[in-house]
Amino acid sequence: MKGLRTFGLVKTYGATEALGGIDLDVPAGTIYGLVGPNGSGKTTTLEILAGLRRPSAGRVDLGVAEDLVAYCPDAAEFEPWLSAIEVLDAAAGLLRRPRSRAALGEMLERVGLSDAANRRVGGFSRGMHSRLGLAAGLIGEPKCLIADEPAAALDPEGRWEIIDILSDLAGSVTVLVTSHDLADVERICDRIGVLAKGRLVYQGDVKDLLARAAPALRVVVRPPAGRLLAALADAPWVRSVKEGEPGELRIDIGDPRSAEVRLPEVLADCEVRLVEVGRAGVSLQDVFFELTATGPYRPLKARGL
Repeated sequence: MKGLRTFGLVKTYGATEALGGIDLDVPAGTIYGLVGPNGSGKTTTLEILAGLRRPSAGRVDLGVAEDLVAYCPDAAEFEPWLSAIEVLDAAAGLLRRPRSRAALGEMLERVGLSDAANRRVGGFSRGMHSRLGLAAGLIGEPKCLIADEPAAALDPEGRWEIIDILSDLAGSVTVLVTSHDLADVERICDRIGVLAKGRLVYQGDVKDLLARAAPALRVVVRPPAGRLLAALADAPWVRSVKEGEPGELRIDIGDPRSAEVRLPEVLADCEVRLVEVGRAGVSLQDVFFELTATGPYRPLKARGL
C-alpha cells in the first residue's frame, strides 16, 4: 500500500485562488491532520482528493485503488426515511461489499449508534449524523479514509469516542483528517499539514513542529502582578506575555540568552514575591497561530522554518 500524495495541486475559481500548488505527502498507514483557518483550502483539498472537484492544475496519487477510498464530509446527508442500519446496508451495497446484518450492527455499535439502529435518520441530531457518516465510510473497509471534521458536532465525550476510532486505524488505514480542535490533532496525528491562504506553510511530524516553537516560561508570583506584567511587556527580549490565573504569567521568549540574565533583574525591580518559575508547555495551538499569523504571534517561517 502506497501513501497519498499530491503534486502542485492548484484550484482557482475565476480570479480567486483557493489552492496555490500544494504537495501533500501522507505516508501509508499514518494519521495525517490537515489544519488551517477558515477559508484556507482544507475542504477544497479534501473534495479534490475525493473526486468531487477537479483541480485546475496538478495531480493526485491516492496510493490505493479508488474503490478503497472513503470520504466522510463534515455534514453527511442521508435519506431521512431510512433507518441507520438501512443506510449502512445501502452504503455496503453501493460499494459491492455486502455485509451481514450482524456486521452492520457491529459497525453501529462501534460508532455509538447501536441503540438507534432501527430509528429513521431524519430524526437524528447533527452529532448522530456525524457518527453515522463515519460508519458509512468505514463499512467498506477502506485503505484510505478522508474525513472532514468527523467530530465537529459532538460533545466532549463523543469527540473522544470518534478520535479513538480514528486512532485505532493507524497502521492499517491511511487517514487524512481535518479538525478545528487542535488538541484532537495533537493527540492522534503522526504528521500534520498547515494550510494558510491556499499554501502549505508546514508539513512534517507533529513532534518536530512543536520542537521548533519559540521557548516559553511560566512564572508564578503572589498577586497582584500588574507591575511585573507591564515591565515584561516592555522588555525587548519578550515576544508576548499574558496573565492566566491571578499571578500566573506565561512569557514567550524572543531572546533566550537575554531572558536568563534579565528575568531575575525584572523580578527584583518589581519587588514581586516569586512562587515558581519554569518552562511552559508549548501546544499545537500556539504553533498554529505562529504559522498562520491568526493570533498574537509572528509566523514561524519568518524565523527560518
